[in-house]
Amino acid sequence: MAPKTLSSFLCPFTLPYTLTIPTPKILTLHSKPTLTLCRYSHPQNTHRKSSVSQTQYPNSPPEPAGTGAAAPTPGDRFLERHRSVEAAKVLLKEKKKKKKEKPKVTTTVACCYGCGAPLQTSEPDAPGYSDPETYALKKKHHQLRSVICGRCKLLSHGHMITAVGGNGGYSGGKQFIMAEELREKLSHLRHEKALIVKLVDIVDFNGSFLARVRDLAGANPIILVVTKVDLLPKGTDFNCIGDWVIEATAKKKLNVLSVHLTSAKSLVGVAGVASEIQKEKKGRDVYVMGSANVGKSAFISAFLKMMADKDPVAASAQKYKPIQSAVPGTTLGPIQINAFLGGEKLYDTPGVHLHHRQAAVVHSEDLPALAPQSRLRGQSFPSQVSSGNGTGEKDNSNGLTGYSIFWGGLVRVDILKALPETRLTFYGPKSLQIHMVPTDMADEFYQKEVGVLLTPPTGKQRADEWRGLETERQLQIKVEDVERPACDVAISGLGWITVEPVSRVLTSSDTSAKGAAGEVHLAVHVPKPVEIFVRSPLPVGKSGAECYQYRELTEKEEEDRPKLHF
Repeated sequence: MAPKTLSSFLCPFTLPYTLTIPTPKILTLHSKPTLTLCRYSHPQNTHRKSSVSQTQYPNSPPEPAGTGAAAPTPGDRFLERHRSVEAAKVLLKEKKKKKKEKPKVTTTVACCYGCGAPLQTSEPDAPGYSDPETYALKKKHHQLRSVICGRCKLLSHGHMITAVGGNGGYSGGKQFIMAEELREKLSHLRHEKALIVKLVDIVDFNGSFLARVRDLAGANPIILVVTKVDLLPKGTDFNCIGDWVIEATAKKKLNVLSVHLTSAKSLVGVAGVASEIQKEKKGRDVYVMGSANVGKSAFISAFLKMMADKDPVAASAQKYKPIQSAVPGTTLGPIQINAFLGGEKLYDTPGVHLHHRQAAVVHSEDLPALAPQSRLRGQSFPSQVSSGNGTGEKDNSNGLTGYSIFWGGLVRVDILKALPETRLTFYGPKSLQIHMVPTDMADEFYQKEVGVLLTPPTGKQRADEWRGLETERQLQIKVEDVERPACDVAISGLGWITVEPVSRVLTSSDTSAKGAAGEVHLAVHVPKPVEIFVRSPLPVGKSGAECYQYRELTEKEEEDRPKLHF
C-alpha cells in the first residue's frame, strides 16, 4: 500500500462525505467565496456511491475530486438573510426621512441680528447694509452673526425708517419689501411641529389679533400672550380682563393652551410665560408671532432677561437680541436665537402687517402718535368742553344727540340718537386731542382744522395729501341694561370708545334716567381701509370690575378652558 501524503489529508474543497447536488435549483450566493480546508477520510461504508457523476451536466467534463464551490452552511444562510433584512430596514428609514423633511427657516445666509434682513454691502439705504470693510473682517473671523445693519443703528436712535410697502405697508419712506412677502416667510409654520407664542395688544385687541392665524400656525399649540397691560387704567381687575380675553378667544376656536397678561416694560407676567414655554416646548422650536408693532422684540428681550438667571444660554443670547423701535415692520426676517439649554431655537418673526389698522394710513413720521406711552385715562363726553365755535359749555338738554366728536384727524363720531344721560368714553393715546362740535358744523370744522388742531395728519403738506374720512359705518346699539356699559366701539390700530347708556356718576336718586331703555345710534367715520369693531365692553378701572358679569360654565367648558396667568 502506497504511503499517504500530506495532500491526501488536506485537500481543498473536499468534504468527509460525498455531496448530492440537486439538479432543479442552482444556489446563488452573494457573499464572497471562502476557501475551506478539511481533512479527507475514506468512507467506511463502501456500498455508498457518489452521485456527483450522475448529476454532471451534459457536454461538461467531470470535475476532478476536491474541486468546486462549497455548499452554504446554515450559518452562512442565516447571516446572508440577516444582512438582507438590515439593508432593507436602512433603505426604508431613508425613504421615510425624505418624506418627513419640510422647508425650514433658512439660516445659511448671514442676517442682521437686529432685524433679520440679509446682510449686503451694495445698497447703503436698504435694510441689511453693512460697511464692506466691517463685513469682510467679520466674515474672515466667522463673526457675521454679530453684525447689525445701518438701518437698525438709526432705528435704535429714534429715527422713523419704514421699509415695508404693499397692502398693509407704510407711506413716507422707501419700500424695500412687500407686506405679502413677510407673511409668506411664516407660511412654513403650519407644516412644522412648533410651539407658537402669539402676542396681542390689549389696547388694540381686535385690530392686532390676526383673524386668519390658523393659516400660519396650523394645528400647533398656542400660548396667548396679552401685552401692554401696564397701560390699562388704575384699579383694573386682571381677573376680569383675563376672563374677558378668554371669552373673546374662545370664539376663534384655536388650540390655545394658556393666556398670559404681561408687560415687557415692567416684566409683569413674563416669568409665567417662561415657565409655560419650558413646560410645553417638548423638544420643539418656539416661534414668537403677532401683528406688526405688537411688541414681539420687546417681549423677547424681557423673556431673555427673565431666563438669564437660570439658563446660561439665554444669558449669552442677551448680547445680540432683536432691535426695538416704534416703527411697524422693524423685523424683516426670522431671527434665530439660541435661548434654551436643550438646543431648541427661539425665533423672532416678522410682524404681520394688517391693512385695516390706522398705522397703514398715516405718514411714517406720525406713527409714534398712535402708540400710548403712559397709563390710559378715559376722556368722557358730555363734560365741560369747548365747542368748535368757542361758546364754552354746551346745552345738555338733549344730551349728546346732534353733536359730532373728532378723535384727532382720524375718527369722527356723529351721535344721531342717544338717551339723555348717554356718555362716550375714549381710551387711546393722549397725543390725539378730542374736540366736540354740532354735527351741522362738523364738515366745515374738519376741513379747516385737519392738520392743525386735528392731528394726525400733521402739517399742511400732509393734510393736503390726506384723503379724509372716507368710510362711514352706521351703528344701532340696543340698550338692555342701563346700569352697565352697552358695548365698546373699537377702532383698529388706535383704541376704543365705551358707550354707557347712563353715566355711572349718577346718584341712586336719578331713577327716571335709569328706568329708560332704548337704542343709541352712531355714525362712525374713519379712513377707508380702517376697520370698526363692536364688542362687549372691556372691564377697565374699578367701575369696570363692578359691572363685569362672569358667565356660568359647565364642567366640560371648565376643563377645556385655557388657564389664566398674570
